[in-house]
Amino acid sequence: MKKIINQPEEILNQMLEGLTYAYSDLVERVNETDVIVRKDLGKGKVGLVSGGGSGHEPSHAGFVGRGMLSAAVCGEIFTSPTPDQVLEGIKAADTGAGVMLIIKNYSGDVMNFEMAKDMAEMEGIEVETIIVDDDIAVEDSTYTAGRRGVAGTVLVHKILGAYADQGKSLAEVKEIADKLIPNIKTIGVALTGATVPAVGKPGFVLEDNEIEYGVGIHGEPGYRKEELKPSKGLAKELVEKLKAEFKWQAGDQFGVLVNGLGSTPLMEQFIFMNDVKELLAEENLTIEFKKVGDLMTAIDMSGLSLTMIKLEDEWTEQLNYPVTTIAW
Repeated sequence: MKKIINQPEEILNQMLEGLTYAYSDLVERVNETDVIVRKDLGKGKVGLVSGGGSGHEPSHAGFVGRGMLSAAVCGEIFTSPTPDQVLEGIKAADTGAGVMLIIKNYSGDVMNFEMAKDMAEMEGIEVETIIVDDDIAVEDSTYTAGRRGVAGTVLVHKILGAYADQGKSLAEVKEIADKLIPNIKTIGVALTGATVPAVGKPGFVLEDNEIEYGVGIHGEPGYRKEELKPSKGLAKELVEKLKAEFKWQAGDQFGVLVNGLGSTPLMEQFIFMNDVKELLAEENLTIEFKKVGDLMTAIDMSGLSLTMIKLEDEWTEQLNYPVTTIAW
């Protein structure tokens, strides 16, 4: 294992210290917590809080800022933050209009964020939640009842953050979130496993010529292994899976996100996006939004995921709404 780290047990603390030093104009760390909060929190707007285990950078702290998250709660690597830490995130994000929790669908995250919601309400803070379950690869997996929450979570941050910044109420943000989640779907492919520093070896091993479809962002099993294909073949597999889920029709409006899982060069991500573009053109879809990059990673996993969002209402405008964050 080759990693640019010091002691494995200090990774989270030292990462957050480096992040807040590098971007001290945008974010700060709540004292004695692993919570990253906006420096320019306004008054009277809904606060958005997300988070989870570390190892998915830039998620979630990279999306803290005007127009997206108010705060991010950072757990240890691939480990949910505790309810006490989430409560501190809620309190930091609350400016009087209530707080929306955006939770990826992992059992630990759901349990701990829901417990923090109850604790916050006992302190008089109004809290709503939404659970993101965009991964269509498998129905149940390690750490999960139902579908996993993956890169589509970032689009939830973006759209709900825009509405919150424009002054929507907590009830309105919750109503939008409930409509939004079923319209976002993701599927991925892995070329290598991720190496958790404290473990020192990959969580799973693929042969040099082998890939696995549907692997989760913590290395959870996917749905099929096979020999590596050219990018066009990978794109065809993922697009066909998404087509079966959306049951789209010619003329439907979509947004597309190609997300790197940590060790996939942008060159390869852009090649894959080009192949996706050609397949979607054959389907006669209208693509209103596109983005490529490392947004929801899995430490050093090689691979990528493809997220599509069926666009309704004013969601395209919210995806293009200006933000001030580290990573968007």
